[in-house]
Amino acid sequence: MSRYEFKSTRRIEFADTDLAGIVHFANFFRYLEATEHEFYRSLGLPLHFGGDSSHGWPRVSARCDYKAPLRFGDEIEVHLVVREKRRRAIRYGFVVRRLSSDSDAKPAIAAFGDMTAVSVAKDAETGRMAAVAIPDDFDAAIGQAPDGIWEAAGGAPD
Repeated sequence: MSRYEFKSTRRIEFADTDLAGIVHFANFFRYLEATEHEFYRSLGLPLHFGGDSSHGWPRVSARCDYKAPLRFGDEIEVHLVVREKRRRAIRYGFVVRRLSSDSDAKPAIAAFGDMTAVSVAKDAETGRMAAVAIPDDFDAAIGQAPDGIWEAAGGAPD
């Protein structure tokens, strides 16, 4: 049975914030990638495959739209949805929600975005990476979300 969504929670660390006490924008991408890795682990899939770094998942697109600030001590949920799965690529949608706060901030969607990763392998002759079909174990374990799941998760339309 394939899965198409996953939720992860975390607490915002002081090191994630800038001088204004707000999470630095680049850290959102760390949260998205960490959630993707947790999703893989929940499915029993390796973060790296091929053992010799001959296969990987480079990002070809990443976007994050910010809606509300996050601060030190906030508890957040990152909701991953597999928005599209093609032969050689997977597009993830993410919704970042503040669940609770050490301040008076109310629960809110803090950000949403997406990230596309392509399955690649190193060509033995040239040493160059090239897009290849998603490995069978990943293909079997990861499904594309049915219509409406992204919107139900709080994701914005394209």
